[in-house]
Amino acid sequence: MNPLITVENPPKIVFGTDGWRGLMGKDFNEESVALVASAFGEYLLKKTKDPSCIIGFDGRAGSKEFADLFNLVLEGLGVRSEMLSRITPTPVISYLTRWFNYTGGVMITASHNPPEYNGVKFKANYGGPFMGEETRKVESFLSNTYFCACISRLTDNEWPYDLQIRSSIDYEAIYDADIKPLIDSMGGAGETRIENYLAENEIFTESIYSEATSDFSGRYAEPIEKNLKPLSDALKKNREYCCGLATDGDADRLGVMMENGQFLSAQETILYLTDYVINVKKEEGCIIKTSSVTDKVNALASDEHPLYEVQVGFKYICEQMLKTWAAIGCEESGGFGYSRHMPERDGIFSGLLFLEMLAKSGHKKLSDFVKAKRKEFGEIFYKRIDHTFEHPDRTSILPMLYEKKITKFAGFEVNDIETFNSSRGIINGLKFRLNGSCRWLLLRASETEPLMRIYAEGQSNKEVDTFLSEGIKLITE
Repeated sequence: MNPLITVENPPKIVFGTDGWRGLMGKDFNEESVALVASAFGEYLLKKTKDPSCIIGFDGRAGSKEFADLFNLVLEGLGVRSEMLSRITPTPVISYLTRWFNYTGGVMITASHNPPEYNGVKFKANYGGPFMGEETRKVESFLSNTYFCACISRLTDNEWPYDLQIRSSIDYEAIYDADIKPLIDSMGGAGETRIENYLAENEIFTESIYSEATSDFSGRYAEPIEKNLKPLSDALKKNREYCCGLATDGDADRLGVMMENGQFLSAQETILYLTDYVINVKKEEGCIIKTSSVTDKVNALASDEHPLYEVQVGFKYICEQMLKTWAAIGCEESGGFGYSRHMPERDGIFSGLLFLEMLAKSGHKKLSDFVKAKRKEFGEIFYKRIDHTFEHPDRTSILPMLYEKKITKFAGFEVNDIETFNSSRGIINGLKFRLNGSCRWLLLRASETEPLMRIYAEGQSNKEVDTFLSEGIKLITE
């Protein structure tokens, strides 16, 4: 590694809602990573006189080398930096950042993105994602010169996270229930961690795709139905399992399958986990959900458990968690956080908590549990589409649409229109709340892709389809 690198034409780097991601080689390369590392180091040095940082990496091609480069740049700038010596899930880095009181944390990962991408996630001292204001401060330090020192400190010090996971789950209940999940780590950083925590308590199961690979063994490591066919097939082949649990590329998100190989939607997973945390575990605190989460969760709120709805993106859940103790914070993409754990999503902890919930329900199979819960709560009718939208100035569409003050939509009265702003203060989200329970449409403009994301919940699949098609008309007519 060169001790001094100067970039004559620095690449354009745009930070999103959860750090920065780019195509390997083209956008994400030695020069651009060192540039981001330099900006982050300058940010830390401005923040405190004695800054410190912990760095982790996933199993993507080059992640370890990029983490080492990031470490070298920080050390060269005078930041006390330590790097984990092995593949690490994102929630571990978040937890260690808070536990050891590092000024900041860094994770080299592109999360669930395809293997040809890589990225950088910033973690704050409180153990959660950076807020928009802090991200903009890092951006302000992007320059074209940075220094590397030939120093590299490695650590295997993960015991605080392990201690938390070992002490926060009722393994005895899982053992007594005699249930066995199948774990799909999707070739990501979760590896055999869930399996190992269970085995420590004599709960024996298996994992598939538990070796971290640079290409996630040919799959996209996002735990959604279309990517989980190997888990579905394995469950159908061997009916001894109670359910399937999948974690994404950096193990901060959770996907769930029933033992019959059917996917359990993230919306149902959210509803049942929230119900469990509030009504069975009797956890104190509020409920936080993003605007794309089913309104059936609203019925679980009370004076003791107030509900907060925030913009899509876990950093907004984290921001609310820093203000108010939360029993649970949840997002439609399968991210769950808990104040008693940390203000960060964690697929490993959530998977174990989900298993604890099933164990205490008295059901041996997840499909039986879901059948009972659907009788209790009713079905959820929800869909999301990513609509290709090549409009030259798509970010102007939603502000103009808001100004129209629409009062009727798809034959229903519009009770309210809620706006959500980007980190730069522009309306990039509109939620139309319609007359009747669980009826809404959410429009979100992507700032980085030619897409308009459209979400809808209704009281039937037909109603949801109507909302989506009418939503497309809103933005195109």
